[in-house]
Amino acid sequence: MIRIPEINLRLGDCMDLMRGKPDGFYDLAVVDPDFGLNEKISTGGSWAKKYKKGDGDLGGKPTDEYFDQLFRVAKNQIIWGGNYFGLPATRCVIAWDKVAHMDTMADFEMAWTSFDLNAKIFKHVRNTSEKRIHICQKPVALYKWLLSSYAKPGDRILDTHGGSGSSMIACYDLGFDMDWIELDPDYFKSAKERFERHKAQGQLFHIAETLPEQQKLF
Repeated sequence: MIRIPEINLRLGDCMDLMRGKPDGFYDLAVVDPDFGLNEKISTGGSWAKKYKKGDGDLGGKPTDEYFDQLFRVAKNQIIWGGNYFGLPATRCVIAWDKVAHMDTMADFEMAWTSFDLNAKIFKHVRNTSEKRIHICQKPVALYKWLLSSYAKPGDRILDTHGGSGSSMIACYDLGFDMDWIELDPDYFKSAKERFERHKAQGQLFHIAETLPEQQKLF
C-alpha cells in the first residue's frame, strides 16, 4: 500500500511557523527566499514585469532572525540565492544550469547547502509549455533531484517561501512529509490550485517514471 505523504499548506508568515517548532524538527529545509533585488527586478525587462504584483514588492532580504530560526529548526538546509546572504563558507554548492541560455536571463542559479559534500550541477531545461505562476518558479524536476540526492526516506521537509508550489509537488510524489508556507495570498491560491490539479491527475502512481536519473550522494 502506497503511503500518502502529509503535506501541510499554510498561508502566513514563516517566522511564526518556525518560532513554534522545537530544535531540529525538520530534517531538511529547501528554501528560496527573496534576494532583496526589487529595484533590479523592476528594471529587468518584460519577463519580470509579467509576474510583478501590483505593488511591485517581491519582498526584502531575510533578516538575521530568519536564518537563526532556519538553522535552529532544520538539521540541514538548501538555500537558493545563498550567494546574496553572507552565509558561512561551504564546499557543497549546487548550480541549476538552465541549458537554454538567454541574454535576458541568468544562465544558472546557485544554492548554498549545509552538507559536507562535493559541489554539484543539475542541468535541466525549463518546461516552457507549463504555465508559470511565480517569477521565481523552479521546475518540479529540480526539487525531485534535490530530494533524491540530499534527503533520506522518512525525512520531514520545510519550505518557508512556497511560491509556485514546485517543492510540495516533488515532496508529494516522492513521499516526503512537508510543511509548506507562503505569505502572499495570491501566490498561495495559485500554488494550492496547481497542487490540487497535480493530485487529481494521479501522478502518485507514476513516480517511478518521473524520478530524475541521479545517483544518490549518500
